[in-house]
Order: sequence, then structure tokens, then C-alpha cells
Amino acid sequence: MSLGMIYGLIAVGYTMVYGIIGMINFAHGDVFMVGAFLALISILALGAGGIAAGPAALLLVLLLTVAFTALYGWTVERLAYRPLRGSFRLAPLISAIGMSIVLQNYVQIAQGARVKPLEPLVPGGITLLTEAGFAAQLSYMQMLIVAVTLGVLAVFTWLVTRTPLGRAMRACEQDRRMASLLGIDTDRTISLTFVIGAGLAAVAGMMYLLRYGVIDFYIGFLAGVKAFTAAVLGGIGSLPGAVLGGLLIGLIETFWSAYFSVQYKDVAAFSILVLTLVFLPTGLLGRAEVEKV
Repeated sequence: MSLGMIYGLIAVGYTMVYGIIGMINFAHGDVFMVGAFLALISILALGAGGIAAGPAALLLVLLLTVAFTALYGWTVERLAYRPLRGSFRLAPLISAIGMSIVLQNYVQIAQGARVKPLEPLVPGGITLLTEAGFAAQLSYMQMLIVAVTLGVLAVFTWLVTRTPLGRAMRACEQDRRMASLLGIDTDRTISLTFVIGAGLAAVAGMMYLLRYGVIDFYIGFLAGVKAFTAAVLGGIGSLPGAVLGGLLIGLIETFWSAYFSVQYKDVAAFSILVLTLVFLPTGLLGRAEVEKV
């Protein structure tokens, strides 16, 4: 479940960007990877400064990670998307793929290609069931990931549906040119959407680091593909659908690894996606687009 929630956090960033400009930001998975590395650097820096691990230290790490990762999201939008916004539709896609490669190689050069480990900072858990010498345990880290994901989903659902920024986002989604004519700063709205998406990726990166304790410069590629799959499965453009899709992808991988071959868990996840798109093209919670003529 915790892995699915992490996928869901990344997928929310995908679906927010897609809702505004109608393009998939394929550099988003690598922004998630950058967030994980920034969280690791922040934890090590605070430890070197004598700040012990605890709720206050983790909150400070989260704030630092979100702030610095948001700058990367803003940079991706300014360099890879804004100059090509009026170009043909494939141009921003190619540019985003190039930005993904740039971020991967940048982190590889800056931090090295070796795996970076981290000792568990949120140990312990609750034992739910003990039978025949086996114990089913729910860790505090898993509960934290679920609580953070649901809390973030609630906050951003409120942001999109109840605030002036959310109304500007929805106006840009419906008709960007008309929104601009009515006085909405579309450039600012799109930049803030990328910043918010990067912040969500940073939260996911920190949760991934704390949950699994191992990161490298390549984790963003596969996690980004899985999160994109989750966004499409849940219904691209739907925030609850993104989290639901991430949860389903995580559960499919977990159960397949438990009862079948772990080498084919990715095949199982993508096969479910194909079947969903064949029989339900808009995803589980997506709505069919109505084109006005």
C-alpha cells in the first residue's frame, strides 16, 4: 500500500500538469529522484549540524526538500516548456525527455553512480496478527505515508476546487486563450502548477527514501513510468483518480510478487493498464472530453 501511495503522489503531479497544458511532463519522475537526493542531503546536513532525528527534524527536512525541488520544477517549465508552448505538440515532449536525461546525468555526476543508503529514521510498528510463528505488522512508516498522501490529496483537492488559483487552473484547462483574454496570468498559473507538481514529487521522494532507505540516480525513470501509468489508470486529469491508480498499481505489484514471479510484476501492472484502456479508455475516474464545434 505504501508503494502505491508514493506512486499516487507522483501521479498527482503528472495529472495537474496534463490538466493545464495537455502535455505529459516526462521529466517529472526525475524531479522525484532529485527530491529524494535533496531529502538525503538535508538529513545528513542536519545530522552533521547536531540536530537529532525526530518529528521536528523530519518536518524541517520536508520543508527544505519541497522548497529546493520546487525550484527544479520551475526551471523545467521555463527551459523545457515555455519556449516551446506555441510550437508543434511533439516539441515539448521531446524537450521534456531531454530534460529527464539531463537531470539523471546531473545527479549521477554530482552524487556518483553508487547506491546511497540511509538508516531507518521511523522504526517500529503495530503487530496486527500473529499465527504459526509469522507476524503481520503495520509499520509506523507505512502509516505515515498513507496519512501524508491522503492529507496532500485533501489539501490539493481544496486548492483546485475552492481557491482563486484553482479557478485559474481550471480556466486554463478549459481554454487558455480565453482565460488570458479575461485577465488570468496564464504564464504564472502554469509555472505555479509545475512548482506544485514538483513539491508533490519532493514529498514522494522523501517518503520513498524513508521507506526503502536506498536511492540512486536511476530511480526516477521507473517510478515516473509507474506513476504515469497510475495517472492514466485512474483517469488522467482526476486527482483522486491519480491516487487510486497509484494504489492499484502498488497492490498489483505486491500481490503478483507474493504469489507469482517477482520478475514479471511490471508486466502484470502494464497488462492491467492495457485492459483498462481497451474497455475503459478514460480510466477509472476520468471523464470523456467534450469537443465543442
